This record gives sequence, structure tokens and C-alpha cells, in this order.
Amino acid sequence: MADLSQFDPNSPGLLSNNIFGLPFSEEEARLVLLPVPWEVTVSYNNGTARGPEHIFKASLQIDLYDPDVKDGWKQGFYMRESDKQLLLRSDYLRKEAELYLKFLTEGGNVEENDFMRRSVEDVNKGTQKMNDWVYQQTRALLQKGKLVGLVGGDHSTPLGYFRAIGEHKGDFGILQIDAHCDLRQRYEGFEYSHASIMYNALKDVPQLKKLVQVGIRDYCEEEVEYIRNSHGRVVTYFDQDIKERQYEGETWKSICDDIINALPQQVYISFDIDGLDPKLCPHTGTPVAGGLEGQQVCYLFRKVLESGRRLIGFDLNEVSAGHDEWDANVGARMLFKLCNLMVK
Repeated sequence: MADLSQFDPNSPGLLSNNIFGLPFSEEEARLVLLPVPWEVTVSYNNGTARGPEHIFKASLQIDLYDPDVKDGWKQGFYMRESDKQLLLRSDYLRKEAELYLKFLTEGGNVEENDFMRRSVEDVNKGTQKMNDWVYQQTRALLQKGKLVGLVGGDHSTPLGYFRAIGEHKGDFGILQIDAHCDLRQRYEGFEYSHASIMYNALKDVPQLKKLVQVGIRDYCEEEVEYIRNSHGRVVTYFDQDIKERQYEGETWKSICDDIINALPQQVYISFDIDGLDPKLCPHTGTPVAGGLEGQQVCYLFRKVLESGRRLIGFDLNEVSAGHDEWDANVGARMLFKLCNLMVK
């Protein structure tokens, strides 16, 4: 364990320390955060590939006292450095994807254009390599007995982690906080699009028995049909329905009870920051009006644990602070809560 005798949790976070200003090495930390700087298939705003580094910087401003998990930080949180080669690969493939998406939105026929067809193939192969890299990294950490949190990047990033956690922990469910269903098949031609992450997870991860989605408010007919035909494997709490239940007198507690009752014993949290009201994350990849307050989400997470369910892993994605550090500030606070709940 780390020697904390000289560490003052009431002092400002030091740049020489790690995430949240904590003085832990990877070996000493119980929870290791894996940054995945990747945003190749984003459909709207960019900047999420550098979300992990902005979150890291903002985390130094966070006080370490959490009333829900007092002294949780003493168990050790550590965030790895972003892989520079992965970031460079993301930047390169993002340029290819941008050219392709411009061609697509202008009505171009991909089948008649060899260059564009190769661009899609390059992106799909590159994203598959990213998935494999995430799988190898997270599997190795789990085998060492570490708790693992993934920090993206766009929402395509955790597929490899879903595979690893399923192999390591067995059957589980995902609690997805998101503005989008992410149930599209090969969205825009990209097999591993950020908009296809849950479709791919349900298809490729046999241990994933239940997907419970909360805050959804931007979706297509294809996704609604997928949910209807899932035979209960996907349960979606649309933002409109949540709000109407509250307008008519239901409490957030009663709605959270419904959400939690739909979850199995082992729960993985997949948190796309655009699930929050965009006043909290205006520069996220695809902001959508409406959404949840930060305290609402933290209350839900806390109630999941109080129900006796076990939190086995999490990811936090789509934080972009390229234009304004406010998003990173909010992202860092959501990350600190997730870390504390993970070690509770």
C-alpha cells in the first residue's frame, strides 16, 4: 500500500501526483483507469479523443471527501497515460472518416467510389484493432485483480472491455446512461460506430444478459423496433416518459426502483456524458436537449449498490473540453463518484 503519512487530502492537488492529485502508483491502486483516446466515428462535434487528458487536469480541483463513500480514495485510484500511438491513429483515421462522411451527406454513392470504399474499410479495421487493444489491456488488469474503469473517447471505446469483463465475471447487465440508444447496425457504414456500441455488445458478448437504458431522447425507428423485438433483453427508460411520470407526481426514487428492478445482480455502468442535460456538457460529441441532472444520476448509482447489486466495471465517455474546460470539470466529478462507488 502507498505511504499516506505525508499526504494531506485537504491540500491542493499536486501535478506530480496522479488522477485527483492522489499519490498512488498503478501497483498500489485498487482501481485503475484506462484512457482510450479515440473518436474516429463521431458524427457531430469532435474533441472527445482528448477527453481523458482534460478530465485528468480538471480532477486536480476536486476535493476528496465523498459523503457516500468516506475515504474511498484511500483504496487507491490510478489513471494510466493516454497511449500516444492510439491517439495518432485516431487522428489519422478521423480525417479519413470526415472525408467519407462529407461525401456521404452530399449524396455520393460509396459503391461507385474506390477511395471512399477503402476509407470505410480502413476505419473498420482500425476500430477493430482499437477494440482488440482495449480487450487486451482490460483483461490483463482484471487478471491482476484490479478494478477497472475506462475513460473515453467516443462511446465506441468500451466494446473490448465488455468482452473482457464478461469472460472474467460471467453474466452481467449494463446500466446505460445516454441520450442515444446506440443500437444502430453499422451506422454510416462503420461497423464499430459510436452509435452501434450497444448493438455490437448485445451481438458479440454472450454474458451480457440485460441492457437497461436511461435518459434516451434521440433515436430512430430501427432502434425502437430492436427494443420491441429484444424479448425484454433491452429495457429503455425514455427521457420523455421519465419526465411525464415526474410531472404526474411520481418521485425519482420510485422511477429508480423500477430501473433497478430491471437489472441483474452484476451491473456494469456505461455512462455517455450526453445523458446529462447539455447545460452540463455542451461540447459533448452529440448534445441533445433534455436529459438528467448530475445528482439524479449519482442517486441512481447509489441506489443500485444499496439494492445489493454489485458494480463490476464502468466507462465514462464523450467528454470533450476542446473549447471549454467546463465539460471536463463535470466529467471529472462524475468520474470521482464512479470511482468511489466502485470501491465501496
